[in-house]
Amino acid sequence: MLLKDLISEKQVWAKRGQKVVRKFRCTSGPRKNRTVTDIGQCFAPPDIAKRNRLKLTKARLGAKMTRKAKRTKRTSGASIAVRRLNK
Repeated sequence: MLLKDLISEKQVWAKRGQKVVRKFRCTSGPRKNRTVTDIGQCFAPPDIAKRNRLKLTKARLGAKMTRKAKRTKRTSGASIAVRRLNK
């Protein structure tokens, strides 16, 4: 029996760069409600170095990152397609 058979993760559309791809939404585990490319990631242990690096980056560029993400989601063709596909 495969891991996919045991877990009922929801398939969603998401962006990878400017492409629209299929991903999974974790329904349980430490990454609950997060979109991941592989179901196994929902239960993987956290990478502490990456977590700390993101904290530093957010402290430095947090507001700028937020503004850029909002604009991209509003104007990018791939973002608009993802929004439409996941309705």
